[in-house]
Amino acid sequence: MNSLFRADNAPPPSRFNRRVSVCAEAFNPDEDEEDSEPRVVHPKTDEQRCRLQESCRDILLFKTLDQEQFSEVLDAMFELLVQPLEHVIDQGDDGDNFYVIERGVYDIVVMGVTVGQYDNKGSFGELALMYNTPRAATIVATQEGALWGLDRATFRRLIVKNNYKKRRMYETFIESVPLLKSLEANERMKIVDVLGSKQFPDGERIITQGEKAECFFIVESGEVKIMIKSKTKAGHADNAEVEITRCSRGHYFGELALVTNKPRAASAYAVGDVKCVVIDVQAFERLLGSCKEIMKRNIAHYEEQLVALFGSSMDLRD
Repeated sequence: MNSLFRADNAPPPSRFNRRVSVCAEAFNPDEDEEDSEPRVVHPKTDEQRCRLQESCRDILLFKTLDQEQFSEVLDAMFELLVQPLEHVIDQGDDGDNFYVIERGVYDIVVMGVTVGQYDNKGSFGELALMYNTPRAATIVATQEGALWGLDRATFRRLIVKNNYKKRRMYETFIESVPLLKSLEANERMKIVDVLGSKQFPDGERIITQGEKAECFFIVESGEVKIMIKSKTKAGHADNAEVEITRCSRGHYFGELALVTNKPRAASAYAVGDVKCVVIDVQAFERLLGSCKEIMKRNIAHYEEQLVALFGSSMDLRD
């Protein structure tokens, strides 16, 4: 068992060591052995691990990892303190590490021109590791800051391999979702890269009417019932939730709030055990903008149902 771990009490793998010729290294997730490389562990204090977990909480690449994989990523990450004008990565170099920002402001420089900035949050450096390409930009610290680094081998073994497995697992399902048929094949695959998966037991409330929308859902298995309580009858004692529709495999829900930029218009509950694909609002805006017109067509259908139930469709318009 000990042979699978490399506990590094020494400094992390150099300051920003520049790897040579890694772009030519082939990486086939099918052939990669799970335990072919030692597991990297950089010991951390409880305080360091708390800071690290907070920095990684919203990193999209980590959201598809299971708890054991995420814990292994946290174990392998190492802390780096940076100084003003320090180059974290340089355009054209081979990729060595992936970086998560804890604090600090970092300029994104391409061909000597600043094209953007990271301001105390975010991550960078994944593209060179995922696609075996040179660094596409230079990242320069503008002030003192702190980063968490993840070495190339661990990144590829956990992040790249997990994404590859997820693509294979969800490729057929995503192709079967009517909403996504209008997308190009490569666009659908980008959705696979950013989606998450969540399971709900019978009766659990998946979304709540009136709440702010953070994501939308596609039913992978099971059934979901959509319930609404009329806002126009809020003062009535008999204003109970009414079921307006059910969603099964391939159907989506929770999109209305993202299309209209309003709070959730209804609640959703699991009927039996349910598994859903989850796509967050940032990915929705970036990858599903072309699907919004299709989604808007459903609004008329929702309004018809509300008129039949409540005699008014005001609940969608308010």
